[in-house]
Amino acid sequence: MDREGAWQRVDSARVARLATIGDDGRPDLVPVTFALRGSVGAAERLIIAIDHKPKSTRRLTRLDNIRARPDVSLLVDHYDDDWSRLWWVRIDGQARVIDGPPVDADLDALRARYEPYHRTPPAGPVIDIELRRWQWWSAADAATPDATTTGPTARGPNDATSPTPSEPTTAPEAP
Repeated sequence: MDREGAWQRVDSARVARLATIGDDGRPDLVPVTFALRGSVGAAERLIIAIDHKPKSTRRLTRLDNIRARPDVSLLVDHYDDDWSRLWWVRIDGQARVIDGPPVDADLDALRARYEPYHRTPPAGPVIDIELRRWQWWSAADAATPDATTTGPTARGPNDATSPTPSEPTTAPEAP
């Protein structure tokens, strides 16, 4: 898998998991519907609209967390009992909360992905994420030596090395 392949897999996924950081430093993880915006390597963004699905409260923890700490991660993955088909993509970014409904272009992108948004458009707010760092792993790539050498693998915050076949691949950060 390369950056384009990671983008395509995320774009074809129906759900992602959004991780935010609470004021107590603990992660908060929720499933989200989303739309990718921009293109590979150019103005990469991801939009999440708060919609009409039932929620326990309108004051959502993820929104408070983003307002206080905009660093977020998203995870999209595929599980299969045939483990040669496993893969995951993790994207780190900077999020902001936009009060109100999505702008027309973002709403159109969400409607193109999710039929319920045609009947009941999301009223917002919107989470707009600037995508800054991509990491991915694929069992199919791990089976082939040198198949995951499209970018350095992050082993720690400042330690980037060449990947081995069983390690995730990190694409260079977007400018």
